[in-house]
Amino acid sequence: MTEFQSITTTILLGFVTFIIMLISVKFLWRRSKMPPGPFPLPVLGNFLQLYSDGLLPGLLKVSKKYGSVCTVYFGSRPTIVVTGYKALKEVFSDSGDAFLNRGCLPVFDRLFKFEGLSFTNGDTWRQLRQFSLHTLKDFGMGKKSLEDPILEEAHHIAEHFRNLNGEPFEPSTTLICASSNILANILLGTRFDYNDKNWMEILQKSREAFHILSSVWGQLYEFFPTIMRILPGPHRNIFTNLEPLENELMKSIRLHQETMDPACPRDYIDCFLIRMKQEEDNEKTPFTIRNLKSSIYDMFLGGTESTAVTVNFGYLILIKHPELQDQLYEEIDQVIGQAREPKAEDRSKMPYMNALVHEIQRYSDIFPMGFPRATNRDITFHGYYIPKGTNVLPMLTTALQDPTYFETPEEFNIKRFLDENGKFQKNNAFLPFAAGKRACIAESMVRMQLFLFFTIILQKFTLKSMVDPKDLDISPTESGIENIPPAHKIIFIPRTIEGGA
Repeated sequence: MTEFQSITTTILLGFVTFIIMLISVKFLWRRSKMPPGPFPLPVLGNFLQLYSDGLLPGLLKVSKKYGSVCTVYFGSRPTIVVTGYKALKEVFSDSGDAFLNRGCLPVFDRLFKFEGLSFTNGDTWRQLRQFSLHTLKDFGMGKKSLEDPILEEAHHIAEHFRNLNGEPFEPSTTLICASSNILANILLGTRFDYNDKNWMEILQKSREAFHILSSVWGQLYEFFPTIMRILPGPHRNIFTNLEPLENELMKSIRLHQETMDPACPRDYIDCFLIRMKQEEDNEKTPFTIRNLKSSIYDMFLGGTESTAVTVNFGYLILIKHPELQDQLYEEIDQVIGQAREPKAEDRSKMPYMNALVHEIQRYSDIFPMGFPRATNRDITFHGYYIPKGTNVLPMLTTALQDPTYFETPEEFNIKRFLDENGKFQKNNAFLPFAAGKRACIAESMVRMQLFLFFTIILQKFTLKSMVDPKDLDISPTESGIENIPPAHKIIFIPRTIEGGA
């Protein structure tokens, strides 16, 4: 090596070393101002600390050590983990709009391409949400008019269970179809039969996608999306399994385009298409086919899965604790009887059923990690500096399991939602729908649906386990982005009460 080459090599090495040191100093300086947390490794971040326990237990373990506001690294991506009702309330409601943006969620970012109701930000999100709230209300969301399609679907479920003639049955796929039909009624103006093999297969594949997403493969994708995109493995089935649903929704949109009457909109899609026509000269309009497809895709995935899984968990809880059914039968027979069907207005007269539904939601804890937010400006939070664009993970499970608000939270106990007089009482830490401006858009519909689905089935059936309830394990089979209930067969025995349906 010549003297010139030696000097050049030395200068290059010195320059590279200087750059590395500069980046390291900048990283350490910024990290020192952010909330505390385990020190991340290059590329891996805090993967090793979290992966050894599983993502959800790992995050809870880290927050227990570092506090209600701490920092973990998903690969090279810093994420602020927020735990406990008080800190979550600050994120959702008390900090203005600082945490209003949608955070990074690699699987969903790939699926939705930052389009649609839940995965856009700023003015696009505001316009889409305002339009969706207004339109869904027009089609019954939060109103008594939505009661009829929910009751109709509950009757279809009851008829399906009655036709089993007491044969043990695993209800998860039927429940997903029933839940999807409530949304299909509002969004697509249609209903799918439980014997529709194509639709049932689409829903089954969607369900399998959520199972993979909540497994270790889905968690690996969240840490290392760039690498996992090119690696083979079960995580690829997340996208292939959801593709048929996306295609079916696009097929419905095209059919609506061909048959729509602007003077008589039938459903959400028609209203969106009408708005598109009105804004066709606006180059910046968010009302596009891509945002329409992503919006209904998002509502189908989130609304169908969460409600069906909650009902499924509820059935498992009822066969695990059969004594609950006797108390519910007594309230149903006193308030409603067997001669008429339940109504949404009955909820205010049925504190025990209302408490049961709330406790099922709390205990099943469907989306324990919530959905990530992101800061839309630099902010000081709990005395720490959080830069603009930082992911914030609101751990909903830590509100639903907060011992300050729910005594012995690991136990199922509906009395926590009843006062000393047996009347229903609210609990501020009950946050299965999140809260604030990004809260679940379909909360009122889900509440009505859960109440009517549970009430009408328990009005007509006794639910029994195939094994001794003491031996029945209803713990989630996967706990990631979603808590997945185990598959257990249930026996639905018609209640033989004079005058009953």
